[in-house]
Amino acid sequence: MSPTAAGARTWLTEADCDLEAFRSLVEQSTDPARHPSAERIERNVPLYDSERLRDLADTSQGRRRVQDELARALLDGPGIFVLKRAFTDATAVDGMSEVFRALIKEERATGTARGDHFAKPGANDRVWNALDKVAVRAPEVFADYYANDMLALICEAWLGPAYQITSQVNVVNPGGAAQSVHRDYHLGFLTQERAAGYPAHVHRLSPVLTLQGAVAHCDMPVESGPTLYLPHSQKFEPGYLAWRRPDFVEYFDGHYVQLPLDKGDAVFFNPALFHAAGHNRSTDIRRMANLLQISSAFGRAMETVDREAMANALFPVLLRRKDEGVSEDWLRRVVAATAEGYPFPTNLDLDPPVDGLAPPSQADTVWQAVTEGWSPERLRQELQAAAKRRRS
Repeated sequence: MSPTAAGARTWLTEADCDLEAFRSLVEQSTDPARHPSAERIERNVPLYDSERLRDLADTSQGRRRVQDELARALLDGPGIFVLKRAFTDATAVDGMSEVFRALIKEERATGTARGDHFAKPGANDRVWNALDKVAVRAPEVFADYYANDMLALICEAWLGPAYQITSQVNVVNPGGAAQSVHRDYHLGFLTQERAAGYPAHVHRLSPVLTLQGAVAHCDMPVESGPTLYLPHSQKFEPGYLAWRRPDFVEYFDGHYVQLPLDKGDAVFFNPALFHAAGHNRSTDIRRMANLLQISSAFGRAMETVDREAMANALFPVLLRRKDEGVSEDWLRRVVAATAEGYPFPTNLDLDPPVDGLAPPSQADTVWQAVTEGWSPERLRQELQAAAKRRRS
């Protein structure tokens, strides 16, 4: 990672937040030679054509080359890229949008509608924990959506296997104000004092535990307020102590980048990138995005997700699609988005390692059920028993 004014210190303070050092990072130009698979570089952001990436990643070696390029873009490149036409099946996106709208309507009616982390309450329509809400109420829609190959490609590139998807719906209505600039989870959700209590190596670690993404569920011209971001800002080591400072906020407000998106496009970025949802200046566009926060197997996801309920809801769909002839990769991507892929923490007295160093994960059990054609009731019993074994 590029050097900063903080150098190699063990502890960071606000005194390390040198705006000139920050500017030297964010005012560099993105080098097209480092993004040979990109369709183009626009305002320092690589734009990739997803169909081309699918062709390039058609072999195991090609897949690794593409993933290497995407991971480097997030780590020591601009920290962000756009996948054009990541979701080519409009039916999958529109079906998910319908479920989202129904959830928003229900939560408004019951008074459980929620606000936002970085915007005034009421500016947006937000659905928390959308992942398991959709899985349980519309498993067919969920499967068609989360079988997406581009999503799995970048999740594995940044986080490796056993990643944990969570999803929050965000709808910014006409007139909805922009968010304040911020960095994201983990350290981005701490106060200045608490963030400063973590050593510098944890500040470097935090971003690689999470992948931030957003799928456009409608066309998003600039006037509708697509995300504002500052390429290369993820490389500023004391950035978790800098993003609230007035001088850094002022700089962001004068230099951010904003690109339009089409329905089905997806943007992925390093959570340490300075960013904010934009101001919806349109009169008739309800800007809907599925915000994806994907966690490493070795991190803690922000939301509690009932993956046992999700797996039981999805299992009949997986069996039916298997019988219809979908590919093994398709099935594996849905299982990865549904079940917990990491076997720890557990109670090793009751759940000891089997044929290796770890007990089977929830995803291992679901995959065995799919391949062996278990009954839904057998899977339900096995998942309940496994959950019981993990309790202290």
